[in-house]
Amino acid sequence: MDSSDVNTVRSETMKDYAREFMKGVAEMSVEFGKGCRDIFKQSLANRDSFLVRKFGKESYIGRRISGPCEKIRLKLRFFNEYLPEDKDPLHSWSVILFVLVLAFAVLSFTMESKSEYSSSTAPTPTPETKKIYLHPPSASRVVLPDGRYMAYREQGVPAERARFSVIAPHAFLSSRLAGIPGLKASLLEEFGVRWLTYDLPGFGESDPHPERTLESSAMDMSLLADAVGVNGKFWVVGYSSGSLHAWAALRFIPEKLAGAAMFAPMVNPYDPTMSREERRKTWEKWSRRKKFMFFLARRFPRFLAYFYHRSFLSGKHGQIDKWLSMSLGKRDKALIEDPIYEEFWQRDVEESIRQGDVKPFIEEAVMQVSNWGFCLPELRLQKKERGKGLFNWLKSLVIEEQEEYLGFLGPIHIWQGMDDRVVPPSMTDFVHRILPGAAVHKLPYEGHFTYVYFCDECHRQIFTTLFGIPQGPLNNNSNNNTTLELNQSPIEDEAETTDEMVTTPVEERFEV
Repeated sequence: MDSSDVNTVRSETMKDYAREFMKGVAEMSVEFGKGCRDIFKQSLANRDSFLVRKFGKESYIGRRISGPCEKIRLKLRFFNEYLPEDKDPLHSWSVILFVLVLAFAVLSFTMESKSEYSSSTAPTPTPETKKIYLHPPSASRVVLPDGRYMAYREQGVPAERARFSVIAPHAFLSSRLAGIPGLKASLLEEFGVRWLTYDLPGFGESDPHPERTLESSAMDMSLLADAVGVNGKFWVVGYSSGSLHAWAALRFIPEKLAGAAMFAPMVNPYDPTMSREERRKTWEKWSRRKKFMFFLARRFPRFLAYFYHRSFLSGKHGQIDKWLSMSLGKRDKALIEDPIYEEFWQRDVEESIRQGDVKPFIEEAVMQVSNWGFCLPELRLQKKERGKGLFNWLKSLVIEEQEEYLGFLGPIHIWQGMDDRVVPPSMTDFVHRILPGAAVHKLPYEGHFTYVYFCDECHRQIFTTLFGIPQGPLNNNSNNNTTLELNQSPIEDEAETTDEMVTTPVEERFEV
């Protein structure tokens, strides 16, 4: 035989060996199962076992239920005619009952999910489903050192006149068009603010990142600031899941930040530093569907693609609360039904999914529930410990060392609606326990959207808290190097003008 015939014979021989091996494994598995069954019968199913004595036919319980069970068996006996002759009716009925219980559980779960999204008002005619529209490209873009394009949007005063610069990463299923919805240009001009938003990698018009992490997200933010000519330090604003990237900026580029503003900040719900009570209060606010989505993101992220393709990547518009498995309070529900909000949100979603790729959304979901590469206690302001040993002791005698601090030195402000069911208030309580120097503004009766979206009075309160008294843009003859050194601490009198705001003074961050 030539070499080809020899190889053919060898391959057939290996197939035979594999086939016989699998048959042997199957036979051994069957025998093992029979052995386990025999052991079970001998130990638990004989007359002297506990189960037979308490629940057998001769026991008290067995005699009480034998009569009703016999009547039911006689009524259902006609079904046995449809079973194969080699099947034991007793075994078949156990399978049938198991399938019925499983079907009932699935049905109840489906009905419960539908009830969570149903409105308490009278049913209205279902409007025609609106299709996703792909808008022409409209973003400004910069080229990053690795060759990727990043899309951004600029509002407010120009760079040379900006008294404060702000960069705002967007949340899940959002884009550079979001920022703070309804923020007026006149307010930005009054406070001299340059407002920058950008598309995360793979969202909107930004190129995807091959290996995206929270650290790479912070580096992208820093590179964007350099590319668009941000003078000095800038503020970072994070809303909902967009706060993940704001936390990353506080950890990886603190030297470039003047401060941080968070609105309903998201943290990892699996964070090991959470107490049992904080974790319980957080998870009990979420629907079963949302818990299931978090579970998939943590354990089986590839399965998220199925749900995303059936919802916001389906090519048709739908309800944001249903798409994101959110349970909303009354005020939030009223807001999302407002035509102004609906128009804004649909345009933002269309821009977010412009590339039609599910990978960036899976990456974003996984980052929420996985290891961030840092923990929140690393941001806490604390003294740096001096080195130990004889050399460091002698050095301290000769040179008077100044106190050095670790963590983020600037102000952190957090606004949290107390009726928020998307990011529960227990998450902010957890953050405040870890970072006691953060200024927390608790907002009674506010939900996840109501304080941030289309509220002129709220936006003015936020800007006053962050930037103090409005001083307008800088003059062209001003020294731009001192742009962000002015009025960085909030004015407490302004922060206390509303009864709905509970503020922790920023000065506490510098007490050790």
